[in-house]
Amino acid sequence: MTDDQKRLFAVFEVRVRDMMALCNQQKQEIQGLTNALNSKDDELKQAMKTIRELEAKCDSMLIAGIVSLKEKEIKSAKTRLSNLVREVDKCIALLNE
Repeated sequence: MTDDQKRLFAVFEVRVRDMMALCNQQKQEIQGLTNALNSKDDELKQAMKTIRELEAKCDSMLIAGIVSLKEKEIKSAKTRLSNLVREVDKCIALLNE
């Protein structure tokens, strides 16, 4: 092997080692990015679960509010009806006098 061939072989060997190092570096970076993606995916799933739970809670609170309003309306209507009955009774009592 000539000196020129030895020099070319040495340069080739150095470049192959550099490429292998770069390949290993890229693999590590890909692994890191994959881990970060998985972590973000888990966070997103948890956030979506929380959103669904909050939406269900909000719906329940709205329904409870509507029921509460209806109960108040029913009580109010009963009170008004009782007042009207009393007034009618008073009118009847006045007519009987």
